[in-house]
Amino acid sequence: MPNDMNTPGQSQLVDAAIAELVVANRILDHEGVIDNFGHVSVRHPVHRDRYLLSRSRSPGNVTRDDIMEFTLEGELLSKDHRWPYSERHIHGALYKDRPDVNAVTHHHARSIIPFTMNNISLRPIFHMSSVIGKEVPIWESQDEFGDTNMLVDSMEMGHSLARTLGQNSVALLRGHGCICVAPDIKSVCMISMGLRDNAELVQQALQIGEPVPLTDGEIEKTSAMLLGKMPLARAWDYWVARAGYSGL
Repeated sequence: MPNDMNTPGQSQLVDAAIAELVVANRILDHEGVIDNFGHVSVRHPVHRDRYLLSRSRSPGNVTRDDIMEFTLEGELLSKDHRWPYSERHIHGALYKDRPDVNAVTHHHARSIIPFTMNNISLRPIFHMSSVIGKEVPIWESQDEFGDTNMLVDSMEMGHSLARTLGQNSVALLRGHGCICVAPDIKSVCMISMGLRDNAELVQQALQIGEPVPLTDGEIEKTSAMLLGKMPLARAWDYWVARAGYSGL
């Protein structure tokens, strides 16, 4: 990874961001959120016009040496000849279009897939899932791009997806998966797990009746509490222990 123009203090920030990113990969793999083809990134802590993302590798195997640095246009800032993720443009477009976003996941948790292809709402029905927010829009690639290989492998597609996301924290991709965004990597992990859990619970609830969603006020107050410093620290410690990884 390039380390140009970084002071010693800045280098420590970058090292810490890389360490957390590696741990997030391991956590989301262990928790069954990100499969072998998903990915998680973080905005560069010093250069906001860049982001950090692993080379094309399954998240459960990611190490510090796998982390690459990209411009927001998806250009690799090194002479590394290893393959990058073809869907890195999801991350670049979201960081470019949402200055408030500093961490992004793209995953295919199987519980959410049915909701990408019907009109059943994924609005939170569980207080721990309030972190996903009030709305869960669905991006339809057919509208602008017709038949594709279903990958978001261009900046044009990334920006289209960002428009569907709007100011929300999550969005579904029809027949594909989802994206989750947050101001930091711990929060994006909690949101990613909350979306998976809510999808599972909605499916279970539908078997016995019509789910009752949380109110706007409940979603706002509960998500603000759960994404606070103390709950996030407690959850992060738990996830790290479960993953059996102490790379920090």
